[in-house]
Amino acid sequence: MPAHEGRSGSSVTFRLVDGPWGPIHLAASEVGLVALELLATTEAFVARLERRMRARPMADGVDRQAGRVLDHAESEIVAFFEGSRPHGGIDVPVELVGLADWDRRVLAAVRSIPYGAVTSYGRLARMAGSPGAARATGGAVGRNPIGLFIPCHRVLAGDGSLGGYGGEWGGSRELRLEIKRSLLQREGVSIPARDLIG
Repeated sequence: MPAHEGRSGSSVTFRLVDGPWGPIHLAASEVGLVALELLATTEAFVARLERRMRARPMADGVDRQAGRVLDHAESEIVAFFEGSRPHGGIDVPVELVGLADWDRRVLAAVRSIPYGAVTSYGRLARMAGSPGAARATGGAVGRNPIGLFIPCHRVLAGDGSLGGYGGEWGGSRELRLEIKRSLLQREGVSIPARDLIG
């Protein structure tokens, strides 16, 4: 599904969806998903949305088109965690709002990593057109506002170990890394990974 370059100030609707590690916070515009966070409180999620979107998010049910995007995202998430997508990832249109051009480039490269494949931060930097920018790439991956749909869990350290996960999400580092390991296991990837793409 395509990624759209959004504009700040557009209306955004949010919803909570049950997930294996607690509520998953989703937010969407009429164009696509703008945010997905695990392990976040609703207050922190809404505050981050307000800063990035420059608009107060509305509760679900106000904007019909945004509600349809949220319905689609929720059904994809449920199917993924129920295991009814054994050979494919989850997909929904996304709108990258309030991000620098660099972050958009890196996240576009992340979206190109196929289900069941992994890469390293250094290789991802090459995929984004900036060899040698592994550290900056790691920063952009950490700022990913739409986890799962922009599958940053597929980006590992250069030695095939987990690296980091979750950016501004709550929870301990250990819990975030356990979530990353679990997501990779769902895709048939064991750690340390041997075959890195890019």
